[in-house]
Formats: sequence, structure tokens, C-alpha cells
Amino acid sequence: MGERTAGKLNWLQANVPEGLLVDAGWLQRHGYPSNLRSKYVAHGWLDQVSRGVYRRPAAKLPTQNPDEGLRWQHVVVSLQTLLERPYTVGGRTALELQGFSHYLSGGPREIHLYGPKTAPGWLARLQLDRPLVFHNVEKLFTDRPEIHGQGSAAAAHGTDLGQASYVRQPVEQSRWSLTMSSPERAVLELLDEVPQHETFHQADMLMEGLRTLSPRRLRTLLVRCRNVKVKRLFLWFAERHNHPWLKALDRTGIDLGRGKRMLVRGGKLDPKFNITVPENLDAGG
Repeated sequence: MGERTAGKLNWLQANVPEGLLVDAGWLQRHGYPSNLRSKYVAHGWLDQVSRGVYRRPAAKLPTQNPDEGLRWQHVVVSLQTLLERPYTVGGRTALELQGFSHYLSGGPREIHLYGPKTAPGWLARLQLDRPLVFHNVEKLFTDRPEIHGQGSAAAAHGTDLGQASYVRQPVEQSRWSLTMSSPERAVLELLDEVPQHETFHQADMLMEGLRTLSPRRLRTLLVRCRNVKVKRLFLWFAERHNHPWLKALDRTGIDLGRGKRMLVRGGKLDPKFNITVPENLDAGG
């Protein structure tokens, strides 16, 4: 192996951790054209997991199924770090991963990611252990996620919205961590799915269990949130369950808009928040 070739391989092994993914565009920008990529795949220095997508091979555990698909955590960490794609784990998934799964029926399902409007096309070609569902982050907040490096520190620094929005969680058996929505932001993201993809009853059970939310984080998020339905719905559920943090929530500057919002056909109108809610919510409606 030539000295130049060895140097490029060493750089790749030093900068692409085992198990993480990069795409052809990333490799091209870093000086690895298609012929060199093909050579690395032939020698087993890279795995081609799909057209235009590559992974640093990882040592397989004795108990690991050789046909096991890609783990979604490695794909998301790759997006957040190597590929610098600002996608964060949010909504239902962030709540599940932070210990609120007992309030969410149905068990773990899709992985909900929040980021730019258009996800990289190659993600749809990957054979993952859990499907990815992408949401446009700007539907709720105009600010884009700020993702800073790796480690156990807070996920975002320097902005009040970033500090209120994101937390880190280590990936099992690795030195990497995922950036995900804080419980305060994740519940707003989940409420945006009501009633089309999440039921009122499901949201009600979740809100009943959220007894330790931060009123400071909530205020920052509710002031910056651009979705009137989500803000009204959150405050309606919060008053319904009357958690202690509600008394400490400063509502100054939270714009609830004007006019009525019909969320449920045939429901009852709440006169305070001008939203229709189920008549029989206590009965699971």
C-alpha cells in the first residue's frame, strides 16, 4: 500500500468511528472519489450499506446476528455529527427515551426526527430496525436546532431556546450521545400530532404524568412557538391537570392568537381557549 493511500485510509479510520455512516457526497468532499470508495469496499475497509451510503465496519459481537439491520441510533448520530444534518429526536420518541413510555400506549414505534423540510433521499433506502418519520422543525419554531459536538454536556448553548429545547442521552454501549428534545419541547411536538396521529386520550394520559416540567423552559418554548393550536392545547391540558409548575408559569408574551380552532368534530367548545375538545375525554374519548 502506498504511503499516500495509507495516509488517506488512516485519516478515514480516525475520523469515521466504527459503525457510523457517511454518504458519497461527504467522502467526495474529503478526497475519496468513487474509484477509491470502491477499493475500500473491496478490501473491507468500508461497507456499502446502500447506494451512495457507507459505514465503517464495526467488530461484530459473538451474539450478534450477522443479518441484523442498521441501528437507528447510529444513523441519527451520524446525521447529527459527521454529516452535520440538524435532525433531532423529538415528539413521542424523545418522551419514550426519557422515561415517559408508561404514559404512551402502543410501545416503541417509529423514530420521530425534527429538522429541515427535506430529508436526504438515501435515508429511505436504508434497512433500519425502526422506521424514521421526519417532521419539519419550522412548523413549530422558526429557529433551527443547534447541535454542538458530542459528550455528556447540554446539547445546545448560547441561546435560551436551545437550552430549553434540547438534552443529550448516551447511546447504549458507545461513547456517542443523541441530541433530543427536552420533555417540555417534546410534549409540544406530540400535541402538534393531535388529533390526526395522536388521540386526545393519549395526550391526556401523558399530560397527567408530566409533573416535573420546568416552568422556565416552558415559558421560553411557548413564547417562541408559532403554532396557536399547540399552545392552546397545552395550556388547556395543563389547567385540566393543575400541576404545581403551572402556578409558576409566566404567561406574559405567550400569543394565543384569535378565533376558534375546531379540533374535534362534534366536540364541545372550551370558552377560555376557544378550542373544541371531546365531550367524553374522561371516558377515553
